[in-house]
Amino acid sequence: MPLNPTVLWLIAGVILCVMEITLPTAFVEFTMGISAIIVGLVALVVPQFGIQVALWLALSVIFTVLSRRFIPQTKPRSIADATEAQTITEILPGQTGRVLYEGNSWQARCEDDEMAIAPNQRVYVVERRGNTLIVMPESLLRV
Repeated sequence: MPLNPTVLWLIAGVILCVMEITLPTAFVEFTMGISAIIVGLVALVVPQFGIQVALWLALSVIFTVLSRRFIPQTKPRSIADATEAQTITEILPGQTGRVLYEGNSWQARCEDDEMAIAPNQRVYVVERRGNTLIVMPESLLRV
């Protein structure tokens, strides 16, 4: 006995919402699940599967974009939170170099794109962007 499309959309929606609880994806699965539940209700009136899929995709995108307003944005670390590192290579203005941070070599860039940092200098890590640390030389932080 084949399942009714409405039931399939509702089951998919519930599964996606439960998946968000177990595997957090910044509300993407949740918005897709809510969209599937809405499409399940619409499927009672609109029997064309292609229209249902298009509606589900559109609602998922709209809800995902709208949900970004409610997710707190992480703010960059302040200088007070900065931790020490040491340059391994020279960091040229606007380019990346290497620093030794917490026992590992990391790609790093100076926060000031017009400043160079010599090798073997103490720096402070003020931010992390992906795999690149943003650093400031210790000399700039001394008062």
